[in-house]
Amino acid sequence: MNWKRIEFFPVVGEALTESNTMKLDFSPANLELDKVDLSNTQVFNDYVFKQLSDQNKRYGIGGYFEHRAIYRRSEMFATQETDFRNIHLGVDIWAAAGTPIYAPFGGSVFSFQDNRGFGNYGATIILEHKIFDEKLYSLYGHLTLRDLENLSVGQKFQAGDLLCHIGPFPENGDWPPHLHFQVMFDMLGNEGDFPGVCSQREIEKYRAICPNPNLILNCPLI
Repeated sequence: MNWKRIEFFPVVGEALTESNTMKLDFSPANLELDKVDLSNTQVFNDYVFKQLSDQNKRYGIGGYFEHRAIYRRSEMFATQETDFRNIHLGVDIWAAAGTPIYAPFGGSVFSFQDNRGFGNYGATIILEHKIFDEKLYSLYGHLTLRDLENLSVGQKFQAGDLLCHIGPFPENGDWPPHLHFQVMFDMLGNEGDFPGVCSQREIEKYRAICPNPNLILNCPLI
């Protein structure tokens, strides 16, 4: 598939570049995480946004198939003691709560819901698109609850339409404010939700379903 044939609208309204964005590392290789109380969302938030402030950046980005250390903060990722989910399937864009998010290309609302719980998505919207004559779904997680008001299944969005906003904690699943952006070729029967993290055992299964969102974001840091 030649994704470059499609002109995608920037999801945050502007291109994510080296001048306004920095890559954030949440893998076990980042030993600084051992000093951060990740279970305390305010502490975690201060850690994330100090990095952005120190580098004078508006956005942090990263995560596609990243082995992450931060999921130890929530029991929801421990599906089984020997099958911990710690492989991130999307790209995160860390930015201030209230940051507007725009539809990157035309589609319609497939489903939406408030996925409540510490460490979950919070308010979530999933769009359905047609690309290269097949269906593609895009997921937007950790939104403001008001973004779900007056939304309806089948509602159409064009590229560049305002879709939603990055939510504050705790209503965003109790995370430092960011957008979880993920794309899928198959919803696997899910509605309003889709795994954003998998276990190492499931990597190949989900890699076949979830292409790199940077094909849409086009950020040079990924």
